[in-house]
Amino acid sequence: MSRSRRLVHAAVGGVVALSCTVLTAPAQAAVAAGEPVGTVRLVTEKRVTVDYPWAGASGFQYRPGTTSVTTVDYPDAVPPAHAGPDDLASGTDVMTTRDGQKVVQRHRSTGATATVTLPSDQAYRAAVGWSVLTLDSTGALHVLRATDGTVTADRPVTGFPAGARPVFYRTGGSVTRLAIVYVLDGKTSVGLVDLADGAFRTYVTTDEATPELAFNDRWLVADWKAIRVDSEPGTEPTALTRTGVQLEAVVGDQLLLGNPDFVLGGTEAALTARSLATGATNTVLTSSFGGIGPTLDGGALATAGPSSLDWNIHRIGLDDNGGLTTTQVARVPAAATAVQGLAVAAGELLLHGATPGASLRYSGFQLDATGRPTGPQTPRSPGLAAPTCLGGDAACPQLEALGDGRVSHLHTNANGEESVVNAGLDTTTLLSAPTDGDSGGRIAGSTGRYVLYNGGSGKQRVVDFPRGATNGTTVLTRDRTAAAVWGQTLWTPGSTPGTATGRNLKTGTTTTVTTGAPCTPTDLQAVNTWLYWSCGTTAGVYDRATQRRITVPADHAPARLADGFLLRENRTTHELLLTDFHTGAAATRTLVKLPTTDQNTGGSNGRWAVDRFGGHIAYLNGTYGEVSIVPSGVPASPLAQMEAQVYSPSVIGRSFPWAPVWQLNKPSTWTLTLATASGTVLRTLTGASTGAAVRPAWDGTTDSGAGVTGGTYTWKLTAHPRDDQGPDLTLSGTMTLG
Repeated sequence: MSRSRRLVHAAVGGVVALSCTVLTAPAQAAVAAGEPVGTVRLVTEKRVTVDYPWAGASGFQYRPGTTSVTTVDYPDAVPPAHAGPDDLASGTDVMTTRDGQKVVQRHRSTGATATVTLPSDQAYRAAVGWSVLTLDSTGALHVLRATDGTVTADRPVTGFPAGARPVFYRTGGSVTRLAIVYVLDGKTSVGLVDLADGAFRTYVTTDEATPELAFNDRWLVADWKAIRVDSEPGTEPTALTRTGVQLEAVVGDQLLLGNPDFVLGGTEAALTARSLATGATNTVLTSSFGGIGPTLDGGALATAGPSSLDWNIHRIGLDDNGGLTTTQVARVPAAATAVQGLAVAAGELLLHGATPGASLRYSGFQLDATGRPTGPQTPRSPGLAAPTCLGGDAACPQLEALGDGRVSHLHTNANGEESVVNAGLDTTTLLSAPTDGDSGGRIAGSTGRYVLYNGGSGKQRVVDFPRGATNGTTVLTRDRTAAAVWGQTLWTPGSTPGTATGRNLKTGTTTTVTTGAPCTPTDLQAVNTWLYWSCGTTAGVYDRATQRRITVPADHAPARLADGFLLRENRTTHELLLTDFHTGAAATRTLVKLPTTDQNTGGSNGRWAVDRFGGHIAYLNGTYGEVSIVPSGVPASPLAQMEAQVYSPSVIGRSFPWAPVWQLNKPSTWTLTLATASGTVLRTLTGASTGAAVRPAWDGTTDSGAGVTGGTYTWKLTAHPRDDQGPDLTLSGTMTLG
């Protein structure tokens, strides 16, 4: 079968996320039925390089990539007592705009302005503070400055070598000096113009055509040669050891070095400092690259952070001892990226997309009991290979959230053979299970440790990913039929029409219920005590708790069963339809109208997804990389255990704790009490579920820190529903150590 990878195409491009999570309703505000309670945007983790159009004493401007300029004000900026063109030092807070032969200067803190008019035979070359550097038609340089705010004073630059050709002009950490790189007799040199009197002095001559350079009022460093600005004429610069990094800025006596040419795998680029006075080196910022540069007041700005999810601009200055200080002054917003698949389970929204740049990953957003986002985007898997999907798939990959913090999808190798992939508990673990060479398959349903795989060969497999597993194992292979997995039970059509049989995947025991279906179902789904069946033109839900049979609509497909309701999409009207049947009678309403410009062509896990372990719905809202969350309005079932993995360990300790798993049907907070066989309490553990799974870890110590010996111990788990709907769940049992 021909297979191709299908990406989710964006309706709008070039959007920058202002926040990883954006609440679209106040935290305590009531939300109308069908209205989103929150919106999140999937963003790339790839850190972007920023540049600084202006960086002064009261604030700065930055631009990430090709996006618009953002202005940031320092909260502690103190305006100078005097500001004007005759006060060069106050130029550290001057912003310059240019219109033809006019240069307008404005002091941000005081509002003082000045206008420099360029003579007709002079061309603009650079500006810093209150000074403008020009080049006239004869090749001579000039420093222009306004007097009385409007009259332009022209001071010719002296000392610039006759016949020298300026190559480029550079500003640095000074408003009284400006660097010029020039070529004379085939040699490249670097010098500084003293903007106060127009005097030029050459400091460094080099064989480099475009030498790196950085300077302030104290030092010039060019082509890895350093010299004091106030050194005696004829002083030779001091050669510095090259280290494969860039010269970024000079702050006081500290040379900032960053953006290395090469970084060893597993390490991060860092911004370091080398004292030009003593030679001592130290690390200024770890995980730092790009966006590093001097400020007009003699400091510097630099970007640093572990990823774009926490990518910040830091202000670097001097402390009282000449050392460096760093202060975070802005957070750089991350760029949106396309959502290629989505799922929501047990209070977490899981999105698949190219977040680490070239690699793919699952990312998670935690939701509260009402469905509102409560935290930032977090990585939920290692980097993933690009999946291959069937042509026309709703999303690529087809993914299924398991309700225990994990998610599964299919991977196809170079030979076209599929494996079931399992990820989500951390950012390093990736488990898989082969399908014996099968291909063209689908994940038909999954919960907790069990994943149901429908192979293109006509075979159906149940793959088990138990606690502590290093890979998945196929525990059941059968001919493909409609089927569903909930907890540890596999539901399939019964041997007679209108029945369904549940098989316990651990014990092999079976139970049969009469659903009332008039056919052998083509679709089966299970959630809690609800069992959904469809014959194509007719559909219904059977409540195993009350033996009620409820007819539900079958006019639109695909349908997705949740806790007490059914979700369907009308692909003609783009309406997402919710059928509430939790009272025993079906009532259908339009939940939301999806955007008419589809970001993909699918239904569940393509444009929308529903939380079977809590009741919220997520959907692509038509904005690039953005997903909205809306509550179902249907009350959830009481807290219940779906499956448990409780075992007796041979040894126990900090590195190998007792780590049982209780898979519940919705999120909870829990307390686990460990006691002796006679009832003496030894240890009490508390926590919140991972998804809907309780995953404690006991290292064998008591509350006082003492260790336990071998023997039989009792445990008692009390779980409280996070949505406060229904009573607490209490479970108890024993485990034997040793």
